[in-house]
Amino acid sequence: MFRRTDVIRVGIADMNIVKEPQLIRTSGLGSCVGVVIYDPMKKVAGMIHVMLPDSTLGKSTKVNIAKFADTGIPALIEQLEGEGARRFSLRAKIAGGAQMFQFGSEDTVRIGPRNVAAVKEQLRKFSIPIIAEDTGGSKGRTIEFDPVTTKLNVLTVNEVTKEI
Repeated sequence: MFRRTDVIRVGIADMNIVKEPQLIRTSGLGSCVGVVIYDPMKKVAGMIHVMLPDSTLGKSTKVNIAKFADTGIPALIEQLEGEGARRFSLRAKIAGGAQMFQFGSEDTVRIGPRNVAAVKEQLRKFSIPIIAEDTGGSKGRTIEFDPVTTKLNVLTVNEVTKEI
């Protein structure tokens, strides 16, 4: 994991697209969900770092579409299609959605599971199958995806790296 130098980084509430031989990575997935959508034949992939399930939770009038599952996933699909991906070929892998807090209001405590549910709903809406997932728990994650091998490496705090 993390060997190539051509790694595109995706920040929190951010998204980006890569083509072979680039890799794509995001860190800091606690209650956030990292969503990789890819076309295995075209070897193009996009990643989004979803912070919140629903854009109606935003407090400002200017919405960062990558921050929310309901606005970010459709935008990422559109960008992928602009790079030659075909909707019928798209697949997804997801990670994150941990329950990081044991205190606070019910909504605050459950933001990780709510993010996972919102991501799955959006992928279902676009008929994109989830090929693999590593969600839940209570630990943060870093993920890195290779569009050539379609492997998602998941580094969980204090655990061995998983390949899904």
